[in-house]
Amino acid sequence: MNELLHQPGFLGTSANWAADMTLAASLLVAVVLTTGVVAAVKQKYGVHRVLQTLGATINAILVLWLMVLPFRDFVAPADNPGGLPEIALVTTKIHALVGFSALVFGVFVVLRGNGLMIKPLRFNNYKLYMRISYGLYMLATLIGIFVYITWFVGNPSPPTYN
Repeated sequence: MNELLHQPGFLGTSANWAADMTLAASLLVAVVLTTGVVAAVKQKYGVHRVLQTLGATINAILVLWLMVLPFRDFVAPADNPGGLPEIALVTTKIHALVGFSALVFGVFVVLRGNGLMIKPLRFNNYKLYMRISYGLYMLATLIGIFVYITWFVGNPSPPTYN
């Protein structure tokens, strides 16, 4: 599996397969969550719940599997071992902050929506919480696209795992 992740990517940039897969899957999650929003507007709440749960689950897997390690290895260290441009470092840190907030808030909302939240943390104003969660995720997605561009478009030597 490791060999596959570090092969050249499929989007025609200097990214590896893992980075291209992360971008493509993140965009797919954005489509799934948006489709869930449309379902809620059409009052198809069962479909909405399934789509939002699916989107939040896939997002959590992406973050934990494909995003945490590159952040730890190339962005968090003070000495910039990946040699990333300053704009890439700053953008990635902003993405991490917004993305982490979206992940935690989204999982919280999904757990509540599925009746899995402990009683003291339950809330009733679903619209407000869901809108905040969706807005954070979409903002994280937009910043994530910019992160991809700063890391892999026009950067012939992005950080790699050897």
